[in-house]
Amino acid sequence: MARAPLSLTSKPPLPPPTITPLRHQRSPLTTVRVSATTVTTTAMPDHHPSLEISGGAVDRFLPAFKSLHLPYKPFPIVGWNRHIETIFAAFFRKVPDVRYRRECLRTKDDGTIALDWASDDHRSLPADAPILILLPGLTGGSQDSYVKHMLVKARSKGWRVVVFNSRGCGDSPVTTPQLQSASFPRDTCHVVDHVSSRYPKANIFAAGWSLGGNILVNYLGREANNCSLTGAVSLCNPFDLVIADENLRKGFNNIYDRALREALCRIFTTHTPLFEDIEDKFNVQVGLNPQTVREYDEAITRVALGFNSVDDYYSNSCSCHVIQHVRIPLLCIQAANDPIAPIEGTPREDIKGNPNCMLIVTPQGGHLGWVAGDEAPFGAPWTDNVVMDFLEHLQKAAPISKENSSNAEDVQQGSEDVHQAKV
Repeated sequence: MARAPLSLTSKPPLPPPTITPLRHQRSPLTTVRVSATTVTTTAMPDHHPSLEISGGAVDRFLPAFKSLHLPYKPFPIVGWNRHIETIFAAFFRKVPDVRYRRECLRTKDDGTIALDWASDDHRSLPADAPILILLPGLTGGSQDSYVKHMLVKARSKGWRVVVFNSRGCGDSPVTTPQLQSASFPRDTCHVVDHVSSRYPKANIFAAGWSLGGNILVNYLGREANNCSLTGAVSLCNPFDLVIADENLRKGFNNIYDRALREALCRIFTTHTPLFEDIEDKFNVQVGLNPQTVREYDEAITRVALGFNSVDDYYSNSCSCHVIQHVRIPLLCIQAANDPIAPIEGTPREDIKGNPNCMLIVTPQGGHLGWVAGDEAPFGAPWTDNVVMDFLEHLQKAAPISKENSSNAEDVQQGSEDVHQAKV
């Protein structure tokens, strides 16, 4: 059976945001209690009490969801233990059959980013079809089961989907001594700008898991004034990498640390020659055989990014520090029992204080698990339908087209002729 690697989101005062009300909202149901002296009106919840829902945008976005009034029911046995659920989802969830077209982008620093587009979408979908950019977790890529399930769900609703493989991930080429990291928003800027120019008529959205979620929220917060996305979703984001680092080295979590360390080593070993030329900066030997993810980040990742220490790298790469600045609709979904992205790192108060953000916390789910819902235990995670409810609500409320460009088709075809490759 196909296996998908475990992924981690381990391996950063703006003026008040402008709020545009969304259409298709409905008022919460109410009950009225009448007594001899008073009349009291009490709002009835629009979600089941098994879910924790909060955020400054709850009133705007809650009406979008079709299933949050139902209880969250983890699949028996598998969903009752966070470690069983995390491991089960990583190794036993079905992997949908998806064909990709690969497009490689060259960055300003001569690095390479691999975008995997769902095959044939460029022929079957109109130029203004909404686009969803997917950002996998640490060492993850377009072949991971959770990525493919989300892609299939979005395509079934007429969305164009592209997977953003970070440097070195998804068997992408590496042309500079820099691999995936939690703190490099320039690559995300490059990808979003490229997709926007290629499909100028389309609204563009993004969803990221684990480290991909941290990368995405960092981009949304740091590039708040220049972000061209219409909406975004962050799932199982550790948010605070200092807390996540400490948590990853506790008890049974060492199993995940070892799995991620081995995945990082496999990628680094393939591209070691790029780092050996500047060995006085990188500790190549430790990078080839680190004992923990932290050791690897100290030897390789923080050096590539110019940080003085791994602690400096972690503390400056936390998306919890910038979520207050996000100025587009953002849905965050976390599991209360996530062993890799501990719920303690979730910036609840900043999410409540941001009128563009909403948080959903499920009681179970593990990391990248969410083995619940109609398709459990082997099918798509519970979150996929929730994500699409949110994104489709935003798409309906957004302008019909961002730009009328007469040569959009020519831009698309020209890019495909230059970069197309089968995966």
